[in-house]
Amino acid sequence: MSWKEVCPYNPKLNIDVEDLYIYDTTLRDGEQTPGVCFNLEEKLNIARKLDELGIKQIELGFPAVSDREREIIKKIAEEDLNADLLVLSRALKEDIDKALYCDVDGIITFIATSPLHLKYKLHKTINEVEEMGMKAIEYAKDHDLFVAFSAEDATRTPLEDLIRIHKNAESYGADRVHIADTTGSSTPQSMYYLCSELKKNLKKAHIGVHCHNDFGFAVINSIYGVMGGARAISTTVNGLGERAGNAPLEEVVMALMVLYDLDLKLNISLLKELSKMVEEYSKVSLPVNKAIVGDRVFYHESGIHVDGVLEHPLTYEPFLPEKIGHNRGIVFGKHSGCSAVDRKLRNMGIEVSKEDLLKIVKKIKDTKEKGEDIEEEVFKKIVKEVIKENK
Repeated sequence: MSWKEVCPYNPKLNIDVEDLYIYDTTLRDGEQTPGVCFNLEEKLNIARKLDELGIKQIELGFPAVSDREREIIKKIAEEDLNADLLVLSRALKEDIDKALYCDVDGIITFIATSPLHLKYKLHKTINEVEEMGMKAIEYAKDHDLFVAFSAEDATRTPLEDLIRIHKNAESYGADRVHIADTTGSSTPQSMYYLCSELKKNLKKAHIGVHCHNDFGFAVINSIYGVMGGARAISTTVNGLGERAGNAPLEEVVMALMVLYDLDLKLNISLLKELSKMVEEYSKVSLPVNKAIVGDRVFYHESGIHVDGVLEHPLTYEPFLPEKIGHNRGIVFGKHSGCSAVDRKLRNMGIEVSKEDLLKIVKKIKDTKEKGEDIEEEVFKKIVKEVIKENK
């Protein structure tokens, strides 16, 4: 579908998709969701499915966490995946050595830069953490790793410090620099501003955005980051992650593809399957109306909506659910109309008079308003009762 068919007022992002990276961190930041712990088989399956989807970079975990974590990462790195495999590393030589042991393609090395973190967490000066960050970049590049340098709590770091540190990171060989919105406190406008200012000051290093969803802004902040010049977006499947989570992979992908007309070259037919897999493994249940992948986001009850969808699905759907391996459903209840009920009856091989059709619809509404769901057997019972009354 053309973006103009979705909404003629949506801007088209004129960027080279070959230059745009979605790096998924379900297996690292997603696993940092309180209570979530993936085993080897689960991590392997998620990594394989992300690779099958076509994700360019997958962050496999944090090697410094445990011996078991390192062995799992190393096992996944032995898979013949197309994606570049990254891990998280503090700005410490010993963390980078653990990443090297795992035989991955690169690291995301981080250190906090905001006054708040410097004073209360690290108890260091900005100059001290900057020196630590540069030594880490230099050491990793000396070992031929892809290096993304992430300024933790970047969105609460003074701009002059952020620009200086990232320019310095680039000069030490960082392939990419990340703006981490660690507490989800950025607005779309500030993310755009930070990325555009940073872009003016960098010569070749990519800019990445890592957005948390504390205010529900993770997706739009990520997109505004791209508008401002970022070329990498951090995501997690189902929006897993610390506190309110990260930018949901499925929402970022479909927003960019459908609303902003970017062909990301992804096998999006796997999105629903991937979502269900992660939901099962993480044991974090999704709301049925969760954007894009919720079980009932393509279900319709209102008679007006059902009439439209039966004529043309896009009257009340932004894209066809089959595109992402999802499905459409018609639900009967208080708001049902004659068209949906008539279609259901015809599919069952039952023809009724207009009068009986109206009676069936009324009984459906009455039944639902009494608190009973209109499941298949309930629907059949209502139909039988109406037909029997008129014999």
